[in-house]
Amino acid sequence: MPKGIDRNEVQRLVAEKNAQLVEVLPSPEYDQEHLPGAINIPLKELNRETAMQLDRSRPVITYCHDYQ
Repeated sequence: MPKGIDRNEVQRLVAEKNAQLVEVLPSPEYDQEHLPGAINIPLKELNRETAMQLDRSRPVITYCHDYQ
């Protein structure tokens, strides 16, 4: 079940649980800037098939960094 978390929890999950970071903005925005280690699955492409590239045994953190 999705839930919102703060920056400290993101850092903890990445450090302690090897969480996966998924940037959901389109590829051009991902190419400009993203968190270290994040992968890009644009929201419009996020589906059962694209989610298969994620490790289900590790937490998944999706985020969207929008400058607007």
